[in-house]
Amino acid sequence: MSSSPQTKAPSPEIVFDTLQAYQRSVALKAGIDLDLFTAVADGNRSLSAIAGRIQASEKGTRVLCDYLTMIGFLVKQGGEYTLTPDSAAFLNRRSPAYMGTMANFLMNPRVAGMLENITDVIRHGGALPSEHGALEPENPIWVEFARSMASMMQMPAELIAKMFAGDSRSIKVLDISAGHGLYGIAFAKQNSNAKVVGVDWANVLEVAKENAQKAGVADRYSTLPGSAFDVDFGTGYDIVLIPNFLHHFDPPTNEKLLRKVHAALAPSGIAITPEFIPNEDRISPPRDAMFSMQMLGTPAGDAYTYSELEKMFRNAGFARSEMRELSPVPQRLVVSYK
Repeated sequence: MSSSPQTKAPSPEIVFDTLQAYQRSVALKAGIDLDLFTAVADGNRSLSAIAGRIQASEKGTRVLCDYLTMIGFLVKQGGEYTLTPDSAAFLNRRSPAYMGTMANFLMNPRVAGMLENITDVIRHGGALPSEHGALEPENPIWVEFARSMASMMQMPAELIAKMFAGDSRSIKVLDISAGHGLYGIAFAKQNSNAKVVGVDWANVLEVAKENAQKAGVADRYSTLPGSAFDVDFGTGYDIVLIPNFLHHFDPPTNEKLLRKVHAALAPSGIAITPEFIPNEDRISPPRDAMFSMQMLGTPAGDAYTYSELEKMFRNAGFARSEMRELSPVPQRLVVSYK
């Protein structure tokens, strides 16, 4: 008689670990705020050397370094700490790929607090009416987003520009919800004959203009301040960029915007939409699928599947759409043809 497969006994480990998962976030933010990763990168590897460099107690430094080691940000050997390859690339302030600024936005109380009343939010199906502030005009949180999240957007912006900007043909590009402006700026850098128009709140566009100046493309970068739903885009755009915007709104609202986009495009124009796009099962790939939880912090937003996004574009008048992977970035593109 064959024995039945051995099943793993129930364990409370996943419950305990998940309820304490916030410790990972605050420990990483502490490491970033103290510039601990740069201190280690500069050769401070012993506990006393790190503590001295970051001006913290040895006990606190030990607890933090050991915790960061256990969750995968440091390596400890013989009482000394070194960086992992990921930490060296993204958390050492001297690295060109430094992403520590993201903590300023992702751990901002106004962002992290959007799901503070998660039980009521789930009952309601989205942010409660009293918590809609993040979408108010000129909200300063989006200036913080533009400054803090630019480091994460640099790679996808450059990848998309290499795919679609061409090298020298004259093109007109509209960047909706431009924020830091990096998506449109990447097109201007890739193509010396690209002219870019950024749409966002006036206070946010100041960041985009700063970045355009730094990139040397300010003479080909102009702005349209105001709500993307209200401002007149004009017409004749070869490319309209809609990066990470549609997930804030419900399908009817998105279709209203996409009809404006369709009208603004030249006859052979395309809309390019980078988004977190889960598979139809809504549980894979995990990073894209989990984004729907973050969007519960908005009044009606969601992480939309490709079939849902394709339907929105089709209802707005687009002839066809296709989805493309954006490896190694954990996002996907919807490319929609007028």
